[in-house]
Parts: sequence; C-alpha cells; structure tokens
Amino acid sequence: MSRQCFSLHVNGECRMVEAYPMERLLDVLRDGLGLTGTKEGCGEGECGACSVLIDGELVNSCLVPVAQVNGTEIVTIEGVAAGQHLHPAQQAFLTCGGAQCGMCTPGMIMATVYLLKKYPQPTSDQIREGLNGNLCRCTGYMRIFEAVEKAAVQGQGE
Repeated sequence: MSRQCFSLHVNGECRMVEAYPMERLLDVLRDGLGLTGTKEGCGEGECGACSVLIDGELVNSCLVPVAQVNGTEIVTIEGVAAGQHLHPAQQAFLTCGGAQCGMCTPGMIMATVYLLKKYPQPTSDQIREGLNGNLCRCTGYMRIFEAVEKAAVQGQGE
C-alpha cells in the first residue's frame, strides 16, 4: 500500500500529512508533525501515555490508524494551553508535583482535561475512574489526584 495524503485538524490548525493509511496516529503526530509531547509508553493501548482527544473523546493514539482520523479534530498536549496561559490541569500538575519523570504526564493531563469537561467538579471516585487508563510508575498517584482536584477548583473561573 502506498502513502496517501490526509487532512488533520490538529490543535486548531489544518495540517496535511502524507502517511500510510494504517500508520499509527502517534507516529504521524510525533514524526510527521513534530508534536513530540505525546509519548509512547507501551504501544499497546495499556498505559495512556499517548492519549489525545479526537473529536472531544479521549483515545490512545498508538491504537488509531491515521486513515481513521482523516478530517477529525485532534487535540494533543501542545494544544491544551491557550498561548502562554496554561490550562488549569497543566498548572495544577506543576503546582502539586504531579509529574516526576514526565513520561505519563502528557497522557495524564489529557485524561484530566477530558475528565474535567465531563465532570467539572469530579468526586474522588470519578477522578480514579477517569484516570484508570493511565499508568504512572513514579508518583504513587496521590499527587496526581491532588492535581486533578486543584485543577477542578482553578477551572471554575475558566
């Protein structure tokens, strides 16, 4: 199969990419578009490090072929901030120390952004459920949960 041209709306910008139809969205984002904030952890959809939003839904980009997202709206970690103004989730992760090695952080933040859209004031159970597809091997999760709670409070004015 030969490479084809695909139209992706990434972080509010229309981007044309040439890729094999079954090429992983993760690879197209990182290698084709230079958006290296999205990380590859397991490559099997188990860890959440590669999480992005596609048409508002949280997905593991390592499992999605680029042909499936032609014409869709994609938001990566690079598109979460509004210019120099960090999203409340990003600021809360910084403030609370919710990141250590940084491998899981982009996916955790994307899951948090999605969670807060769904539940602006999530309960502890909703936070745990909302982040259950994202693995972290460094923090023990307590600082991450604190960051989500803080982001919810900070986001009230957004």
